[in-house]
Amino acid sequence: MNSTLKLPVGIENFEEIRKSGFYYVDKTKLIEQLLQNWGKVNLFTRPRRFGKTLNMSMLRAFFETGADPSLFEGLYISKNKEMCAEYMGKYPVIFLSFKGVDGLTFEEAQTRVTTIIRTEARRHYELKNSDRLVDEEIAQFAQLLAGKPDDLTDSIRLLSELLYRHFDQKVIIIIDEYDVPLDKAFQNGYYREMVALIRGLFGQALKTNDFLRFAVLTGCLRISKESIFTGLNNFKVLSLLDARFDEQFGFTDDEVKMLLEDYGLSSHFMETKEWYDGYHFGKADVYCPWDVINYVEQLKYDLTAEPEDFWSNSSGNAIVRRFIDKADTRTKNEIERLIAGECIEKEVSQELTYDELDNKIENLWSVLFTTGYLTQQGRTESGRYRLSIPNKEIRNLFIKKIREWFRDVSRKDGKTLEEFCNAFLEKNPEKIEQLFGDYLWNTISIRDTAVAKEKKENFYHGILLGLLGYKASWLTKSNAESGIGYSDILVEAPENRTGIVIELKYAEDGDMDAACTEALKQIEAKDYVAKLKQDGMRNFIKYGIACYKKDCKVVIG
Repeated sequence: MNSTLKLPVGIENFEEIRKSGFYYVDKTKLIEQLLQNWGKVNLFTRPRRFGKTLNMSMLRAFFETGADPSLFEGLYISKNKEMCAEYMGKYPVIFLSFKGVDGLTFEEAQTRVTTIIRTEARRHYELKNSDRLVDEEIAQFAQLLAGKPDDLTDSIRLLSELLYRHFDQKVIIIIDEYDVPLDKAFQNGYYREMVALIRGLFGQALKTNDFLRFAVLTGCLRISKESIFTGLNNFKVLSLLDARFDEQFGFTDDEVKMLLEDYGLSSHFMETKEWYDGYHFGKADVYCPWDVINYVEQLKYDLTAEPEDFWSNSSGNAIVRRFIDKADTRTKNEIERLIAGECIEKEVSQELTYDELDNKIENLWSVLFTTGYLTQQGRTESGRYRLSIPNKEIRNLFIKKIREWFRDVSRKDGKTLEEFCNAFLEKNPEKIEQLFGDYLWNTISIRDTAVAKEKKENFYHGILLGLLGYKASWLTKSNAESGIGYSDILVEAPENRTGIVIELKYAEDGDMDAACTEALKQIEAKDYVAKLKQDGMRNFIKYGIACYKKDCKVVIG
């Protein structure tokens, strides 16, 4: 493939990708698999940023009347001549994306739903002058165009009926991100009203619709059938545990290798794998496409670019914070094991409602799994899943959220924080050691396995920096250039123009005395006090701090 092709960062429209010279990883086998195994209503559940919207756009481009065969030239599905002849361009399609349904009130969200349906009706403007519709039907269509249907819950079914009358062909309905309105409603306090609306829309469009050929839905969560999909008997759920379609969402190893090769970046395969691989859908191991595309885009212009947290930065991660907030001692221990690269065994519930999420911590484990923050490494004999953090990107996200949680929790106790900070000025290593040890005992720390020594040091460094940040009158610097190196932490305190140097070490072998001695020697050897002198400090205090698991040792120089 030509490496001059643009990379489709944020492009989710199949036709645009194919016509405008963007790189496309061929997922058209999904069409063949869907037609060979389809149910009346098919729900694909996958985490965000795994290509759901692009795949749904591809389905519309294939099935919809007036389809352009050139879009599929050279792709997998084009080899199946009989299937293309029978199905390509043969159906009216209703395509709705609920990704943008949001609002602080139910009325605002309902207006968004109405607007989405109105916009889709306008895409089928030919119905307005159809000689196959009677006056009453044309009037009903005019109401859809105006965003004023008699019954909003019947509007999708009504549009399918009008399309059937016009084309004399049953309709394919595609609904992308069906559960986003429910998520937003749960967050903003109108969940039950939104459930009623979505249940009404889906009941009319998917259950009692004589004009439906088949439907495809996508989402992150499989919402309880009793909540939304009541009475749907021919309902096929294709979750990330299902072996069917397992390679059609996300990139495989071979696809990532080919992508990197096409852009002359094969030497970056290992870090791409370390950061963005690790997801297990069905029997397939897959990468997050959003991450890979963004990283390759950066490498195209800067071969020294480091991997970043593209996925976790692309939207909110409130579920991780909610989970950490609710963690008891046992759960904190399990989080530590996950960050260390271990697996934990958990029951996974594939059917939940949003208002059940906070009922018990086990439900949040299930949501973390279904939304991509955890993956599975197989099952135990008892049927429990072995859950793990998929890759370096998500591990960093957990660590970031733990730090935020620790900062917020610790700052509620201003008296203890004041005592802790003052102990540095008072040259009281015993008090520092006692209070820092208490903080470490109550937080979620990084355990030994699977994490490099410098990463462990960074974790403790971040915790200490957050605690010292409580003193608004202090100027606290991290990794500042001083002398002939970069000191861990420098503090400039206005009290008697005092400068504090802190060097922190992780005692890999548990010998904290030796680690403290090493830290103090480094302060002297690299003259870390130099920067404090330049800034006008007159009094200097030096601390070597060693950490090991949840213990610490503090020595003054």
